[in-house]
Amino acid sequence: MAVALKRHAGAIAAALLLLIVGAAMLVGWHRYQRDYAVSVEDDGTAVTKLIAERFAGAASLKVSELSGTIQSTAQDVRGFGWLKSDQVVKMPFSVDYFIDVSGIDASDLEWNGKTRTLIVNAPDVKPGRPNIDESRRTLVQTNGLIVTRKAGEELSRRTSAHAQGRAEKEARSPERMAQARDYGRAALGRLLGAPLGALGYGDARVIVTFPPERTDRNRDQWDVTTPINEVLANKRQSR
Repeated sequence: MAVALKRHAGAIAAALLLLIVGAAMLVGWHRYQRDYAVSVEDDGTAVTKLIAERFAGAASLKVSELSGTIQSTAQDVRGFGWLKSDQVVKMPFSVDYFIDVSGIDASDLEWNGKTRTLIVNAPDVKPGRPNIDESRRTLVQTNGLIVTRKAGEELSRRTSAHAQGRAEKEARSPERMAQARDYGRAALGRLLGAPLGALGYGDARVIVTFPPERTDRNRDQWDVTTPINEVLANKRQSR
């Protein structure tokens, strides 16, 4: 029995070791694909695209951040078409999303007494300017028979501009904006939770709406509401 147990223990240890090695190789492969391998179209040409990204929420308003790796390409032609060169670059990027809380006043806050719900009509989430970290490039691949200094400078400028434009487009895409609004809802809920609790409404619900969501059809699901300044005035009078 002891010999059998030892034999099984050895087999289990060997299997675990294979799993660990396999996982490490997979992580390494994904990292290589992200930072060093060139992505190409079906015809073999390099393409400007996002290689990897992740979306993460933050506790403050900065409400969220989009970050990852971007691949950018550019071409340059000189010498009456004889001197052609191209460049492929990979580098990290990030975009922060913000809500202008200073734009929210009493007229944007409504109280539903029946359901003890605070409705916040917030300004929309806005993405900041993408931060392209060119100092941390993981790949710079330049091709051409002769690449002059001016051509190299122009290629660098174009890859930077293409990366900036691609990151801006991704940050403003409907999917990313929807994710940022979800994080914004959570952030505003946390921000208003403390003062509501101090006023004795610790069990109140906070519903945050953004301009694209504020239609008459959506508002029908809420009962008649009261401006928050009237609620606070009534609260003070009842004390």
